[in-house]
This record gives sequence, C-alpha cells and structure tokens, in this order.
Amino acid sequence: MPHASTQSTSETFQLGEFVLPRLFTGLWQLSSNSWGSAPAAKVRRQMLTYAENGYTAFADHYGPAEILFGEFRATWDQPEHIFGATKWCVFRKIDPTRALVEAAVQDRLDRMKAKRIDLLQFHWQNYNDQGYFTAIHHLRDLQREGKIALIGLCNFDSLRMKEICEELGPGGIVSNQVQFSLVDIRPLYAMAEVCKKHNVKLLTYGTVCGGFLSDAWLGREEPDLYSGALTPSQRKYLDMIVKAWGSWDLFQALLSVLRAIADKYEDMSIANIATRWVLDHPFVGAVIIGARMGVSEHTDDNRKVYGFRLSAEDTAAIEAVLVQSNGPRLIRTIGDCGAEYR
Repeated sequence: MPHASTQSTSETFQLGEFVLPRLFTGLWQLSSNSWGSAPAAKVRRQMLTYAENGYTAFADHYGPAEILFGEFRATWDQPEHIFGATKWCVFRKIDPTRALVEAAVQDRLDRMKAKRIDLLQFHWQNYNDQGYFTAIHHLRDLQREGKIALIGLCNFDSLRMKEICEELGPGGIVSNQVQFSLVDIRPLYAMAEVCKKHNVKLLTYGTVCGGFLSDAWLGREEPDLYSGALTPSQRKYLDMIVKAWGSWDLFQALLSVLRAIADKYEDMSIANIATRWVLDHPFVGAVIIGARMGVSEHTDDNRKVYGFRLSAEDTAAIEAVLVQSNGPRLIRTIGDCGAEYR
C-alpha cells in the first residue's frame, strides 16, 4: 500500500515574488453565522494554529475576515511569512476614478493593518461596462507605488482574463480565483489555455463542494435542499449536483470510486482524493479550503494531499464516472467560469 501522507509535509508554488503553500485557508465562512460562529479571540487563536501547522496563506474578505486576519498577523513573530489575499469586488455601476480605486485599496490596507496588500483579487460584475480596464490600470499604478504586491482576478471568464492579460502585459495578472472540482470542470477548457499562455495560476474554491465530496456523504440519501440542516455552501453545491451536473445516484457512484481510490493509499479520505485531482492540474496554484474558524478544523486531514499523485489508473476510474455526467457540458449550459454569478 502506498504511503502517500509520509512523502512530503508540504507543497509550494511560485506566485510573483512569493513561494506559497498549495493549500490556502479560505475565510468566507466568517461572513455568516449559518456556518457556525465563534468569538473573535477564538478565531484568531485558530488562525495561529493553522499558521503553526504550515497553513500560512489566507484568502477572502467577507464579514470581519480582513480585520481578524490583520489582528492575527500583527501578533505573529514573522508577519512577512503570513500571506493575505483579499478582494475588491465591484457589483454596481461606478466611475472608477483614481481616487475611488485608491480609497478601496486603502480601506483594505487599514482593515488588514498592512502597508502593502500581498494579493488583491479584482472582481467586476458587468462585462458590458468596460470600466474594469480603467480600474485595473489604477490598480497597476498603485502596485507600482508599493501599495499592492500582486494583482489577481476573481471569477473572470477566459475571454476577459485573456484581454486583461494582454492589456497589462507579462506579470500584470498572476491569478484568477474560480470554482473548480470534480463536479465543475469548466476550467479545463479555455481557462487552462489562457493560464498557460499568460503564466496565470488558478486559486480554486468549491473543490470539495461544500463538504459533499467527503466520506460523510457516502451512502446517504439525498438531503432536502431547503432544510435548515445545510450550510449556504451546501445548498449551492447540492443544487448544482442534482440539477446541472447529474443526479444524486451518479454522485454516489463518484463518491464510491473516490473511496476505492482512497483505500489504495494510507489513511486517505474522499476529500483528499478530490483535492488531489484538482492540484494535479498544472494551471492550479492552490486550492482554497474554507475553514469554519473557531468552530472546527481539518488541518491534519487536509495535509494528507501533499506528497502523492493520482495514478493513471486512478484518473481513469474517475473519468469513467465523469463522462456519464453533464460536467463537460456545463460550460455551455451555465457558461464559462464565473457566469453563475452574472
């Protein structure tokens, strides 16, 4: 039996000037009590635990995430070793003047208690309004002035990412945060090619579909979408699984295959295999795993994804299930990456 978990305790990738772990800690669950809640002090203590275990990269800005991250990093002995990715999301019509863009950046600097943002991920809702080009040039100027280290995108599709990369030139955009999993394989198409051409890495979320790609759901009946027992993420991904991707029976078949693959390795979980499948794609920099800070933690289990690769036999077994799904057609039925939010 392969001893996958003992091969390596970490994996890293290069993003601009930074060498980062291939697992980021996502803080979006701080946005709502629906995922559970904990006192701020307990959240900061758990951030400390994550960092001590090698999870030194944190992402997202929802709720008090930036503030709690800034307070935590300020207490770390070597704060320069803690990486923070945040966002500036534009959902409504604006005039992206230099003053407005700078104010948005300064707000994030203040909340994170930082002099420079490590990675600012930019989201622009309305593609018909091409003010995003103006906004991103202002971000580039602020980067040259030292307020931003790296600029990334969030939920941009392949076409617009290509246009922005060509507009800014090499190194202008380093990442795009998009959904990618065994259920949502849209990044395998045009997005992968744009990433390769422009040296952009994907930071992926939804990789375990809100926890559905886990041993906890193997052999269980399809849950009620509208029950109060599901988190907001689970309601989102269940809807995608049974209405867009396939059926609950086919999903159970996928879980069974993942469990059989996990059994080939030492002490592996379904979530480990699902995460490894995403990490094995060269255009993926890191997987962002949502953490219920102060409520639960899975640092030991998540670390098992390091140090092994799925075999050709493993990927073939997975593909045998995926070809029965609507996964390859999602790029037409839903649209390219990020289309579900527009």
